[in-house]
Parts: sequence; structure tokens; C-alpha cells
Amino acid sequence: MADATFERSRLATVFGGSGFVGRHIVRALVRRGWRVRVAVRRPELAFFLQPIGGVGQIEAVQANLRYPASIAAALEGAEMAVNATGVKAETGAQTFRAVHVDGAQALARAARAADVETFALVSGIGADPNSWSPYVASKGLGEDATRAEFPAATILRPSVVFGPEDDFFNRFGALARFLPVIPLFAGGKARLQPVYVGDLAQAAAAALAGEAKPATVYELGGPDVMTLREAAEAVLRATDRHRLLVGLPFAPSYMIASTTSFAAKVTLGRFPKLLTTSRDQIDLLAFDAVVSNEAEAEGRTLTGLGIRPQAVDAIIPSYLVRFRKTGQYETQRSA
Repeated sequence: MADATFERSRLATVFGGSGFVGRHIVRALVRRGWRVRVAVRRPELAFFLQPIGGVGQIEAVQANLRYPASIAAALEGAEMAVNATGVKAETGAQTFRAVHVDGAQALARAARAADVETFALVSGIGADPNSWSPYVASKGLGEDATRAEFPAATILRPSVVFGPEDDFFNRFGALARFLPVIPLFAGGKARLQPVYVGDLAQAAAAALAGEAKPATVYELGGPDVMTLREAAEAVLRATDRHRLLVGLPFAPSYMIASTTSFAAKVTLGRFPKLLTTSRDQIDLLAFDAVVSNEAEAEGRTLTGLGIRPQAVDAIIPSYLVRFRKTGQYETQRSA
């Protein structure tokens, strides 16, 4: 039986709420005392979210971006909604166009039809509809489609997102455990501004609560600007390992990406995911994922939303400890 307190509280729908970013948005909304409807393709895989909230506070429902009726049902009675859906690689019907563009348009259109008060889209720094990168272009086109259907939507553009379930620092940690040499694609020179997933989630909650400027693009980055090489070095410090870091130019990087992607395809996914890289991932390293000077000056940042961003070195040791030689039982050598 649902708690009567939550029955009377505001309702927010989180599309993609079981994903890496989405689950933290759910947590941030729950902490505000709101009811949360988690809209996902497979609700049975979202049951792990139930303990985050009180009885009846979180509800998982089935929704598919290709079926407008399911989207409308997920938005019924909701006052707020956020689009946290996304794919890093295209598989089957889950293409960049289908999810980032057509899906974004369908969600924004349905939110407007459902009289949702506030709507937010989680995009990415550097999103550009005119980009030569299919992934980056799809993000930019998705933003355009969202604004066309829901003009007051808040767009959140995070840099590389990190946290316990990330596929960034965890990947370096796993590679350091198994390989004596770690390749740094695109030379390891790409500049990043990693943002903690909990801070991104707070920004999404603030946007839904009306604490962000409507029809505004926020660029979200942490306090540290670092190169890909420096990110790998941070992982080595956190895991107390010593590995050779080798920067690879774009040409061999693309060659490795093509080879590993092909291997994954012909082996039906049996090729180690840890060693699989896509060309789209290499493409992203051609851009610096950092907050622009304009966004800083205009307050379109985490601090502009009243959120103090957390540093990489303050967070990653807590979840990369498993990559140390003896896990959390390894004593730290004094400097």
C-alpha cells in the first residue's frame, strides 16, 4: 500500500531512470520528497531502485521511445519530466537518430501535450547539429528537436560523467589491473572536465524544481580540467598501480577501434567489452569537453545553480579501491 504522504506529493517522470545518470536523478528527486515514475523499456530491471525511496514513492513503468502511447501513459499526471535516455554505441534499432533525435522529439512533444510544467534534457558538452561526428551531431539535433517541441526546456550539457558505475574511470582501473601498458587514444591530449554524477543529478532536480532559467543551456563540469592522460594518472594514483601510458595518434586509434568493434560483432559480443572501443568514442576525443567561458560568465554552470562541484580525487578512490592489488585491504604507502 502506498504511503499517503507520497500520494499527495509532486510527481516527476524520469525517462531512462534505470541508467547510470538516470538512477542518480531518481535519487535526487526522492530526496526532495517527490514521487518518481521511472519510465524504461524493461521495468523489471528497474526494481533495484525501490529501496531508494519510501513505500510507493518510486514506480517503474514501461515506455518505449518508438511508441507514443507508452510515453503519454508514463507522463500522465506528471508535473515534471526529464529525458535521461541515451546510447553510446548503435545497436539494432537503438541508433543515435532513433534515441537522441526522434526519441527526444517524441518525449518533448508528449511532455507539452501532457501540460508538464518543467522539462529537462540531459545532453552533452559540445553538442552540435553540424558536427562531423554522428554522435555529437545527434546530441545537437536532439537539443533542437526538444526546444522546438518544448521551448521552455532546460538543456543540461555535462562533460564526462563519473561515479561508481561509470564507464570511464572504471575502465582505466580495469585496464590497469590486466595490462602493463595502457593506450591513450587520440594522443591522450583531449581536455575534459569530469562532473560527478551526483552533482549532475542535483542539477536535473534543480531544473525540474524551477530553480534553473527556462529555455537555457547549462554546461556542467567539475572543478578539475584535465587531459585524458591526467585522468589515467588519477586512476593509477587511486589504485596504487604503476603502468606505462602510451599516447596513440588518431590513425592507429581508429584502427584499433575498427578492429575491436568488428571482433565484438563477429563473436556476437564474446570479445571482451573492456577491450572494445568504437569509432564514435575516438571521435569524441577530437573535442575538448570543458565548460565554455560564456557559460561561466553567465552563471550557466553547477555553481550558478547553487551546487558545489566535487573533485575527481575526492570521489574516485571510494569506488576504484577494488582495482588495488588486494582491494580495500591494501595499505597505502606513505608519500
